[in-house]
Amino acid sequence: MDISKVPHEKKLYLCRWYFKAGFALLPFVWAINFFWFFNEAFRKPAYKEQTDIKKYVIYSGIGAFVWLIAIIAWVSVFQSKRAEWGATADYMSFIIPLGRA
Repeated sequence: MDISKVPHEKKLYLCRWYFKAGFALLPFVWAINFFWFFNEAFRKPAYKEQTDIKKYVIYSGIGAFVWLIAIIAWVSVFQSKRAEWGATADYMSFIIPLGRA
């Protein structure tokens, strides 16, 4: 979708909607919001709704980054400790590897 043809009020509405949707444990929506509206928030000439769009873009970027760090940390811990956790880790796994590394 080309947002350059959308009125500024609708851009603010979309940006706010994507920001709120990210709170439904959907961090990729925050990432989409950040990348989709980054140019609109920081590189376009100033207009009235731009300050609010800028705020939502920054918060969306921070939220997506925090989720990314949390997911990387969880995957690292789980992969390194899976064998030690025994049956508990097996219950959390979709695919149970055979044997031990």
